Amino acid sequence: MTKFRCGTVAIAGRPNTGKSTLLNRLVGEKLSIVSPKAQTTRHLVTGILNTGDCQFVFIDSPGLQSRHRDVLHRTLNRRAADVVRDADVVAFVVDAARYGAEDRAVLARIPFERKVVAVMNKIDRVKRAAELIPYIERLSKEREFAAIVPVSARSEKNLPELLSVLRGALPEAPPMYPPEQLTDRDERFFAAELLREKLFRMLGEELPYRCEVVIDSFREEGRLRRIEATILVERESQKGIVVGSKGAQLKRMGEAARKDMERLFGGKVYLGVWVKVRRGWTDDERVLRGLGYG
Repeated sequence: MTKFRCGTVAIAGRPNTGKSTLLNRLVGEKLSIVSPKAQTTRHLVTGILNTGDCQFVFIDSPGLQSRHRDVLHRTLNRRAADVVRDADVVAFVVDAARYGAEDRAVLARIPFERKVVAVMNKIDRVKRAAELIPYIERLSKEREFAAIVPVSARSEKNLPELLSVLRGALPEAPPMYPPEQLTDRDERFFAAELLREKLFRMLGEELPYRCEVVIDSFREEGRLRRIEATILVERESQKGIVVGSKGAQLKRMGEAARKDMERLFGGKVYLGVWVKVRRGWTDDERVLRGLGYG
């Protein structure tokens, strides 16, 4: 009789290797927000996948960030390091097109006693499969991996093979969560994340890193969810950009976030959004703890 396996799989890697997309594809639901910008992920997002003989508890963590030096991003780096230290298995995600110093910095943070599966993502962008062979050979010299699995999270290529490898690396154990549970986060969390995603997708290159979303109230009135949210920025000039001319930018982001919430929650959503200035919030430990970054 096949023994049941269960354990945590930390999804780790430098920014923009497709970690959040990988989590979403593996569990079959958009749990982690995505954007073309690095360091979109700030919070730990757990996605639970149940198969007949295994429960995978995936944890998406922030990418290791060397670009920003404030307290916020030092906190995110510490979170990412904590996750790989405590997980049963680490899915170390790299870009099939390149491997460099940032990837090595992430790998160095993973304890040597931890089981690591190297996930070569974005193989759909490689023209010929033969081009992967020398890349795999170079990668295999970086560390003794449990396996190296080429995948495409976007097209879902080789994801069943990846799950098979990860299952074999997990311990024999009973499930940690009920079979119907998909995540350990609530709707309030996802409401904030979906709005924050729109900041990353619709604003300029640097501004989203100086913004945060706070859910002020979340009430269910019959089939309607009534949500009030605040976008925090650090300066008045940033507030003007987020709001836009006659409020057009804020309205556009709010409408896009509301539609995503309605799809995820399966019901109507009223979303009210305001913008407030909280100077230096990214470098204030007290404020960050209040925002859940303790």
